[in-house]
Amino acid sequence: MKEESEALLSLKRIRKLNSEDKQALEALCHEIRETLIDAVSECGGHLSSNLGIVELTVGLHIAFDSPTDKLVFDVGHQGYVHKLLTGRYPLFKVLRQKGGLSGFLKRSESEHDAFQAGHSSTSISAALGMAYARDQAGLDYHVVPIIGDGALTGGMAFEALNHLGHCQKKVIVILNDNDMSISENVGGLNKHLSKIRTNPHYYKAKLDVQHLIKRIPKLGGAFVDAISRIKDGIKQVILPSMLFEELGMTYIGPVDGHNMKDILSALEMAKHVEGPVIVHFITQKGRGYAPALNNPEQFHGIGAFERSSGLVKGKSNSKGFSEVFGETLSRLASNDPKIIAISAAMPTGTGLKSFVKQFPDQFVDVGIAEQHAVTLAAGMAIQGLKPIFAVYSTFLQRAYDQVLHDVCIQNLPVVFAIDRAGLVGNDGETHHGVYDLAFLLHIPNLTLIAPKDGNDLRAALEFALDSPDGPVAIRYPRGTAYSYQESFQCTLEDEWDDQGSTVTLVAIGTMHAKATEAIKILSIQGIKVNLWSKKWLKDSRHGENLDKLKRSKQIITLEDHAIIGGYGQLLSALCQKEGMSIHFTHLGIPDTFVGHGDTEALFEELGLTPMNIAKTIVEVINETKTR
Repeated sequence: MKEESEALLSLKRIRKLNSEDKQALEALCHEIRETLIDAVSECGGHLSSNLGIVELTVGLHIAFDSPTDKLVFDVGHQGYVHKLLTGRYPLFKVLRQKGGLSGFLKRSESEHDAFQAGHSSTSISAALGMAYARDQAGLDYHVVPIIGDGALTGGMAFEALNHLGHCQKKVIVILNDNDMSISENVGGLNKHLSKIRTNPHYYKAKLDVQHLIKRIPKLGGAFVDAISRIKDGIKQVILPSMLFEELGMTYIGPVDGHNMKDILSALEMAKHVEGPVIVHFITQKGRGYAPALNNPEQFHGIGAFERSSGLVKGKSNSKGFSEVFGETLSRLASNDPKIIAISAAMPTGTGLKSFVKQFPDQFVDVGIAEQHAVTLAAGMAIQGLKPIFAVYSTFLQRAYDQVLHDVCIQNLPVVFAIDRAGLVGNDGETHHGVYDLAFLLHIPNLTLIAPKDGNDLRAALEFALDSPDGPVAIRYPRGTAYSYQESFQCTLEDEWDDQGSTVTLVAIGTMHAKATEAIKILSIQGIKVNLWSKKWLKDSRHGENLDKLKRSKQIITLEDHAIIGGYGQLLSALCQKEGMSIHFTHLGIPDTFVGHGDTEALFEELGLTPMNIAKTIVEVINETKTR
């Protein structure tokens, strides 16, 4: 099987195929789908989007000469097929595992990965930059960004399209339209594309007109103009308000993204068009695997699952932070119609799926548009609503200016529910939420809370949505909410365990669990350490109370965040300002990008397990004795 697959997935062999090799192409696509299902069922990953782009990716590698031609995949999680076709088949058995194949495109992994991205809507901008470099060097290769219809809702994609239409660089934009991003697409663009999907006649009419022109030996200028007007008439009748052509791009489509003959025909046409062109392919997310086809959202990103049934392996019955968030918000919204939940195309991932069903009039999905979501929330807050934007930490990075400029300067009561804070595991460096404190702690007026468990998260939401004093951000990780109990009442105060020691361990948010285990290890050795579990990382109303630390000579801060710009450095600066003579040791994410892998394996690598934390504390104490 392995030898057969490696031969079948040989790029050299694939490039010799054409649309007439129907049987070989069908066998190749079937083999790719089987390989994808096998690999993702064992390792987890992004399945439905990759099953939907099999034929299109094969077509791209037949029509274009990678890596000379630049294939720029937007986001990158739709690049598994591309990886299979470019010599990485043997590595799929360790897909997304520590030291294994990345779940996204990665320039350090292959020369065929022209651009690296884990966030959407970047491909057209990157491709246009490459086209500028190509033309300046006098070279003649194709630049081909592959973007989904969901990613096309991002404002950055529109900025790039506007520039591309203006500068008229030769870029071939591939629109992979499966009518979904992660969740179902929303917005005016989706409606526009829906009209095109249901009117497939324009592409055929365009081909017929071109065929007619080719058969006429000589054409006078007047006749050319007449033909052009006929084509424009067809376009306006069948596809009114052609957005892409109005932007200055030649539009080809819609094309069946699972018909190899049509795919290759459209790509060849695009190669010979002067200036920018967009080729619109209709694909089916989850194609070829019934569970993914029936539930493409669940299989967008999924853990290991049983191949035969599609059921996730070892699914825990415990509640995760996202689930606690969704349940709590639903309970609060049932008594307060002013609460409005906002999502940037990720209601399921952020725990809002049930909320959407219960309170459709109190939910807004803006698509992949985090900047718009934040300023939208600001407008709502000004008019008396209680907006809460649920967003992954890594995606909030995209809206920093809006958080500062539109929300915090005006001191508006917007709530930011920052999911996936800290290390997220298998998605790697583009998705770890380890930079949010660095760009939030320094913003005036913003209150920042890091709950240690589900009880704290529930209490934090209750506080934030009942606080008219200004913006509140709540950061919490992916995973189990530990000691969450439905009836437990929490005051959300910082917790101080005074052991009478001059050494204090300050644990941020959910790092409380690791800190507690580390202190247990130390206690067995007869070493006493104070524990300060920090939940209020910044209280814009009351500031920081440092009285508890006055007896401490050594402070070790522990956080699932970058050390540079993290809470530990802020605390150190505050203590120094107060004239407190304390030696600080900071434990967290060092000044490097952390790769992909199981979360606990990454904590082990970074020295952030309870045993390693205890070891560091002992080293700090011993160093103090030798001074």
